[in-house]
Amino acid sequence: MLDATEMREEHEAVRVLIVDDQASFRRAARGVVDLTPGFLVAGEAGTGEASVDAARALRPDLVLMDVHLPGIDGLEASRRILAAGGQRPVIVLLSTYEAADYLDRPPACGAAAYLTKAELDSERLAAAWAAATASGSGSAPPDSSGTRP
Repeated sequence: MLDATEMREEHEAVRVLIVDDQASFRRAARGVVDLTPGFLVAGEAGTGEASVDAARALRPDLVLMDVHLPGIDGLEASRRILAAGGQRPVIVLLSTYEAADYLDRPPACGAAAYLTKAELDSERLAAAWAAATASGSGSAPPDSSGTRP
């Protein structure tokens, strides 16, 4: 059973949904999230459609979204997640392509940032979250009571 301190820490953690069609990258991203203080994996999805369903069910604070997915791509999945109403997660797009190839894509689909998969590490994950929540993109971080505005 969790004591009060552990429960509070769990509620204050940034809940992350990892979306990628490659299980090996989902494992790698899970490792990054697990190593990032204050972040925890809420769930995973392997397709754009599954990500929309998972975001609705899990209500993550942050979605790490691969651009290239089977079915609807990550850009359309991002639009659908953000259009669903309710809590709007911060979405960070991921791909193997260089950032210069995707500079216009995050704003076009409502995502807060773009990172290459090779760049994804604890520091960049935390920095992308901090920048997005400071600028008002996506959901706000929890307050001291563990609730989100």
